[in-house]
Amino acid sequence: MRGEPRIVCLGGGTGLSTVLRGLKLAGAHPTAIVTLTDDGGSSGRLRRDLGMPPPGDVRNCLVALADDESVLAEVFQHRFDRGDLEGHSLGNLVLAALTEVAGSFEAAVALSSHVLAISGSVLPATREKAVLVAEMEDGRVVAGETAVASERRAVRRLRLQPEQPQAHPEAVAALREADLIVLGPGSLFTSTIPPLLVPGLADAVRASGARRVYVANLLQEPHETIGYDAATHIERLEQHLGPGIVDTVLVPTTRRVPAPGLIPVDFDRQALSRTDLEVVVARITEGHHHDPLRLARALIAQARRARPAAR
Repeated sequence: MRGEPRIVCLGGGTGLSTVLRGLKLAGAHPTAIVTLTDDGGSSGRLRRDLGMPPPGDVRNCLVALADDESVLAEVFQHRFDRGDLEGHSLGNLVLAALTEVAGSFEAAVALSSHVLAISGSVLPATREKAVLVAEMEDGRVVAGETAVASERRAVRRLRLQPEQPQAHPEAVAALREADLIVLGPGSLFTSTIPPLLVPGLADAVRASGARRVYVANLLQEPHETIGYDAATHIERLEQHLGPGIVDTVLVPTTRRVPAPGLIPVDFDRQALSRTDLEVVVARITEGHHHDPLRLARALIAQARRARPAAR
C-alpha cells in the first residue's frame, strides 16, 4: 500500500466522533458514513418541523474533523439553554439554514465541510428519509431511534422504513476504494447497525477487499446490550447483516474498573475465538473510554496490513 491509507468509518453518535477525532489527530483524512435515523432532541425537532434529515450526528462528525483551533467549530457545538431555541445547537441550526439556502442537506454538509476545513469527508448513509424500526423479543414493533434506545425489552430484529433505501453513491464509492472499513464503537442497535441496513452499503462492505474492523464497545449499554459480551455483539451484527461483514475485532489490552453503575463488556477470548474473526489486542483505552489517538494509531496499523484470509 502506498501513501495515506483510505479509511472509511460507519456509524453515528459519540463513538463515530471519537474515531474521527483520533484519526484527524493522527494525520489521516477519513470518510465518515453517518446514520440519519436520529429523532430525538434538537435533531428530532428539526426533522419534524422542517422535514430535513436529522443534523446532529453529521454536525458532531464535522466538528470532530475540524481544526482543533477553529473557534467556529467550538461555536458549532454551542447549545442554547433558554427561550425558543432551548435545546438546539448552533451547528444544527446552521445546517438547517444552509439546507434551505443551498437547496439540499448534502449541499449544506458540503458547505459546512469547506467552512470548517475538515480533514476528510462526511457523507449521509442515504438521501432518503429513513426511520429505524425494531421488532422486540416480546413481538411488539417500535418505531424511531429514541423509542428503540429507551425500550427495556431486547431487540429481536431491526429494519429501516422504507426497507430498501438507496445508498448514497459517494458512500458506496468510498467503500469500494477503502483500505480499511471501521464499524463501532457505539450503540449497537442505534448507531453501528443502522447505516448498514441500507442494502447498498452492506453489499459494498461485504464485497470490499479492505480490512474490515469492528471496534468492540467497552461498556454494556442500558436498554440495548445489558448482558452482552464482545462475542454477542458480533453475533448480533452478523445476525442482521450476514457473515463476512467484518473480519477483525479490535479489543483493549487492559481497562480500569468502571465507575459505579457502569458495566464492562466481557472480552472472553474463548467466546471470541468462536466468532471466526481475527482478534487484535491493542492499547486503545484511557480508563473506561476509548482514547481517540491510541485508537486511531491502532486502526492505521490495521489499514496497512493485508486483509486476513477466510478461516
